Amino acid sequence: MRRTAAALAALALALAPAGPAVAADGVSEVCRFSDARFTEISGLTYSQRHENVLYLHNDSSGGPLIFAVDARTCRTIATLTVSGIQARDLEAIASGRDARGRPVLWLGDIGDNRDSWPEVRLHRIREPDVLRDRTVRARTYRFTYADRPHNAEALLADPGSSRVWVVTRQFARGRLYALPQRMSRSAVNIATPLSREDGLVTDGAVSPDGSRYALRDYVDAVTFDGLPPGAQDGTVYLPLQLQGEAMTWTADGSALLVAGERDDRLLRVEVPASEAGRPPTPAATLTGAAAAPSTAPGAVAAPRDTDPGTGPPAALPAVGLVALAGAVIATAEWRRRRPRAGRPAGRAP
Repeated sequence: MRRTAAALAALALALAPAGPAVAADGVSEVCRFSDARFTEISGLTYSQRHENVLYLHNDSSGGPLIFAVDARTCRTIATLTVSGIQARDLEAIASGRDARGRPVLWLGDIGDNRDSWPEVRLHRIREPDVLRDRTVRARTYRFTYADRPHNAEALLADPGSSRVWVVTRQFARGRLYALPQRMSRSAVNIATPLSREDGLVTDGAVSPDGSRYALRDYVDAVTFDGLPPGAQDGTVYLPLQLQGEAMTWTADGSALLVAGERDDRLLRVEVPASEAGRPPTPAATLTGAAAAPSTAPGAVAAPRDTDPGTGPPAALPAVGLVALAGAVIATAEWRRRRPRAGRPAGRAP
């Protein structure tokens, strides 16, 4: 979705002169997508069945398609066409399990720009044993919220069970909602509120071992211990992107992988075990190879060398544009930096 923060950041980046690559600590470019169909990457998740595989999808304009890509090279491995769904406003994808413990993909048709739809939809797709271009079937669940309709772009799924959560997107405040663990296919399910969250949340993800989850906006990601609703344990500053709307974890849970609309880079952001009490690290754009990522088992491969002139420019333009975009970003950062220590699990909505 085109929001004020993204528009200002895009304007600043579009008018900026090309410059040398600049990287924030712990940020590296893994690879670049070359598939021309990836025009508005809106959701990203890891595979529970296939090593070094990610699933991604475009915003609503992309149709009912899920793409399996190599997490090391960004090469497209397979295109999954989801049959029998409308794909009204696809905004999120998450990796979970069905009631029988089989790996599934949850695809969220949860966008609602006007907060007006009487119901939105969640599609459950069995993760294929073999990755090839194919048509897959979905089991669709309709739901709405206990209070009123909401726009949402973040979907969280327990990698070990069929539990699913949604985080709504409002400008100042969003909210975490839980969907029934056993959803009805015939009736409209009701999502119940659990906790208040920050505004402009564009994606969320649970780590593959279920020990942590993260929520992101255009500026940073907030990490939490355990499954939702968890206790906040840190803030991870993300590289500036035109429209950063996709995020997932690496297979070993040591880093976040982020992508965005109109940006062909897959970026890796290291996540410390706990950031509680640590000073924030300033965000920076990244246009070329950066610090080498972890070589631990399951980690994403090191980034390849790139021409700094081919990516989004690293330097921002004249003082006026910097101040304008900075004012919006500073507001978001202020929300993150204000004291939130001791936010307990199970806090009141």
